[in-house]
Amino acid sequence: MAIRVVRLGTPRHPGEGLRIGTVRRPPRGVRKQHYARRNYYDVWLPELAPSAPLVSWALSRPFDRVRWAAYERRYRREMRDPMAQRLLAMLAALSLHASFSVGCYCEHEDQCHRALLKKLLIEKGAKVG
Repeated sequence: MAIRVVRLGTPRHPGEGLRIGTVRRPPRGVRKQHYARRNYYDVWLPELAPSAPLVSWALSRPFDRVRWAAYERRYRREMRDPMAQRLLAMLAALSLHASFSVGCYCEHEDQCHRALLKKLLIEKGAKVG
């Protein structure tokens, strides 16, 4: 039992379980009833995605070390919201009893909020695979 951090739209791993999309917007050009079949997500949880202004800021220029640190600070600040804290705690608790995945569309995890989400879940006591 554990959380797997994935890129949405990629083939599922055996035993991955429920796939949760932690993205601000659903996939473009894909009908809602096809999200799961096309390996995007089974459940949508946009509350754990960065805000639209933060996404715009992040996409405005490539990341370097300083810019990534600023992005991490801003995302962590957003995730201090009480609803986000409750969701992180719930996912951490569930990870001890069930296998599921969380993900985003970004190609590179090291330049994506899902790397930061992984850290936040571990800090909440989640079992991450």
